[in-house]
Amino acid sequence: MSFKTTLLAALAAVSFALPALADGIEVHDAYAIQATPMSPSGAAFMKIHNHGGPDDRLIDARSDVAARVELHTHIQNAEGVMQMVHVEEGFELPNDGEIIMQRGGHHVMFLGLKAPLEDGTVIPLTLVFEKAGEVVVDVTVDLVRMTSDMDAMDHDAMDHGAMDHDAMDHDAMDHGDEAAPTAN
Repeated sequence: MSFKTTLLAALAAVSFALPALADGIEVHDAYAIQATPMSPSGAAFMKIHNHGGPDDRLIDARSDVAARVELHTHIQNAEGVMQMVHVEEGFELPNDGEIIMQRGGHHVMFLGLKAPLEDGTVIPLTLVFEKAGEVVVDVTVDLVRMTSDMDAMDHDAMDHGAMDHDAMDHDAMDHGDEAAPTAN
């Protein structure tokens, strides 16, 4: 291999390790999951930091891996049932603040996956901000992390007395013809 080819390969490898950055916006630790190999939906999680940019708002996300890509969060309804909802207005990102996108909270939802998300593959995701514009992020599919995150949860610390598993509104997580992933 020539020196030029080696140098270009090294630069490409380093660029994948760097966080996405635009106008003070940095995205770290981006990964995606799919609940099951047959599930028509998946989700992406990450940490988004605003390092000195103006107050901003994440207003949209786009990717070619799914028919629809939406910003979602989980909220507790009046009956105490957690529901996943589409957040059309997006998420605030204050100056020197952050958005933590994680299971059970804010996340990017992939609805109508065009193909299964395969472990280790990298999918392009465009995050759209009101002021900073578009930030393209390489999101690694990490199905092993999904399992290890679930195993790491302190199940004994959960207040199961406050949960009414029989009354959970599982249909509230329905998105038309696509089923919502159960791993969120």
